[in-house]
Amino acid sequence: MSTVIIGAGIIGTSTAYYLSQSKTFKSEIHLVEASPQLFASASGYAAGFLARDWFSPSLANLGELSFDLHKQLAEEHNGYELWGYSRSSSMSLAESVGAANGADWLREGASRSTAAARSGKGGGDDPTWLRRHSELDVMSDGSTTAQVDPRLLCQFLMDQCLSRNVHLHQPAKPISVARSSSGSLSDITILNTTTQEEKTLPCTHLILAAGAWSAQVHRTLFPSSKISLPISSLSGHSLVLRSPHWPPKSDVTDDPTNPITRQDCHAVFTTDAEGGYSPEIFSRMPDGHIYLAGLNSSTYHLPKIANERIIDPSSIEVLKKTAHNLLRR
Repeated sequence: MSTVIIGAGIIGTSTAYYLSQSKTFKSEIHLVEASPQLFASASGYAAGFLARDWFSPSLANLGELSFDLHKQLAEEHNGYELWGYSRSSSMSLAESVGAANGADWLREGASRSTAAARSGKGGGDDPTWLRRHSELDVMSDGSTTAQVDPRLLCQFLMDQCLSRNVHLHQPAKPISVARSSSGSLSDITILNTTTQEEKTLPCTHLILAAGAWSAQVHRTLFPSSKISLPISSLSGHSLVLRSPHWPPKSDVTDDPTNPITRQDCHAVFTTDAEGGYSPEIFSRMPDGHIYLAGLNSSTYHLPKIANERIIDPSSIEVLKKTAHNLLRR
């Protein structure tokens, strides 16, 4: 058997990782990535926020499984040091809370701050780096929410895959598939976009994990298919910041590998009436970064490949202004 995974972001790489360690699924594994830069889209630039129970009923079991696997992976491979896996207290600025339930942000594309409808008042683990405009409502005390640095996690998974003889083809894109006489998949032809050389790989299992580009890949490989993948893009901008108030010096422990004494991170969800969006701001460990995002739009043009993304200077200025308003100086 031969499995070909189109897309080497977090979905493709984690799929290859778990397939490569399976004792029952014996298959050669290939990752095909179009971008010359790995993790050039959401897999490298997203918030890395994890939740166990913020899902609609149809996705609840999958959400729990995903969260538990993240925790298990971090415990087995020192995820705190390698990719910043940390518990995360999650909060909403009270003035931004809407009367919605916690699943609505995921199902309807709204702000995750709406999950605070089931929250309680803030406690002793309030962010020291946040300028307090009003009361904080607690959405999670950290027992069911966590954070990772997505780029570092992806790099760990990729390194593990390569050490297990997973084949990476990059930069390359799929151009056609072939079938056996029985009608099942037999191979796939890919194009190295640097050398323009074509290569045919055996392919008995095909997985499309190209994110917002998955629908395009599907149309390329199966032009006569009547199926249209319901996948669209939601692009956004983010900033990575530093604060003299994070991490708190008094909370730095002599044993950062001890999960009991580590400093929890924070996730704060709010709204920016002036900017017209819902900021999401996260304090990360162990590097002490603060990540700000939430300025998203489905109207941004989807680039041909991920590393050709275009940064909008006006959006960056909006984020900078939000950071100025939210962070203590």
